[in-house]
Amino acid sequence: MKHPSKISKFYLFKLSLPIFFANMAIPFVGIIDTALMGNLDNVKFLAAVSISTSVITMIFWSFGFLRMGTVGLVSQALGKGDYREIVLITLRNLSIALFFSVIIMFCKSPILNTIQLFFETDFETQNLIKKYISVRILSTPAELIIYVFIGFFLGLQKTLISSFLSSFFSIVNIIFSIYFVRYLNLDIFGVALGTVVSSYITIAVFSVFIYFFMKKNFKVLPRYQRIFLPKKLIKLFNINFNIFIRTVLLTFAFLWFTYQSSLIGEEYVAVNAILIQFILISSFFLDGYAFSTEGAAGFILGKKIKKSFINLSRNSFELSFYSAIIISLLFLFSYREIINLFTDIDYLRYLAYGFAIWVIIIPPIASFSYQYDGIFIGTSQTSELRNAMIFSVLLFLISSVELTKYFGNNGLWLSLLFFMIIRSLSLSFYFSKILKRF
Repeated sequence: MKHPSKISKFYLFKLSLPIFFANMAIPFVGIIDTALMGNLDNVKFLAAVSISTSVITMIFWSFGFLRMGTVGLVSQALGKGDYREIVLITLRNLSIALFFSVIIMFCKSPILNTIQLFFETDFETQNLIKKYISVRILSTPAELIIYVFIGFFLGLQKTLISSFLSSFFSIVNIIFSIYFVRYLNLDIFGVALGTVVSSYITIAVFSVFIYFFMKKNFKVLPRYQRIFLPKKLIKLFNINFNIFIRTVLLTFAFLWFTYQSSLIGEEYVAVNAILIQFILISSFFLDGYAFSTEGAAGFILGKKIKKSFINLSRNSFELSFYSAIIISLLFLFSYREIINLFTDIDYLRYLAYGFAIWVIIIPPIASFSYQYDGIFIGTSQTSELRNAMIFSVLLFLISSVELTKYFGNNGLWLSLLFFMIIRSLSLSFYFSKILKRF
């Protein structure tokens, strides 16, 4: 398997292009599920799916370290040409995915109790939530395994295959959900069942594909007694735990943003919920570069070519920044139309127009933090990633309270911008530690 040690802007863009399209497929699952439930007679179906998917997504997203940890270690092993270790790394992370899957499924009752505690809904909606969660939680092993599979292919710089995997899961999910809801009239049960069925079909198909891929390209047989070596497991645990802490803190920062919005006023929760979609849309695109950088950075570290690593970092920052500028320009000329798609309430529209400047400013500045994440994940510098996030979130909490106090919603958005800047600066402080490893 040959991979270039010098990563040009064109090669990085070529790696990222399939990820852009895969990232576009992911939101469509939520859109289709929302549309299916929104077209049923009872509005409670939509409320129940909205709450349930938000909670389940947050839980699964917290285990994103299964993807990120796999990328870094696989790409570094690839750089060293150690194909046997790539197989062992994948098997170790698959074992971890199954272990946590069992724990999550056993936590079904605490999850339902937590939803009931935090969301004030009536008895019928709670029953619908219980119905959805009871089915959807069965997909946990498959969905966590998919994280590992995606990380495996990203680590090998096979972004086309990883993107096809994500798209395959999303498209099959949409097909089954539509079939179960529209043709079998299974309502909320059908939406949950569609995800369960599609997730297991996906891992069945790609398990076979990965087996033959390894057999053809690696030509090694794993020694199963070497999978659970204590030294390797401790290293893997530390990497994954650091990424877990980082991800939970990042999730908390955006939940805190919503909480601070509610303190300003109920209408600002709605306005900021609309505007934050702009940030998410831009991140879907810019994360494509970050994902590609993860695999490339680890590969070059495995090769120990410092000049190529510096070249990769510079190219990824520039490419992401220039793309973010284009995104901001598109937002500048179309923000009214995009906001109008999210709401037909004139008061909310005009209120949102007044704060749209922030979603135009943020993408180019945030692009640096996304790329730093990719570099640090690819080189497995996860303790620094964790420490930078702790520092950034702490300053974000303080700044959001103070700035909101004096400048209202503009102050809250300014604190989010400040959060993105601090993330980049704190990671740039640690960047020299990566260079010392060459």
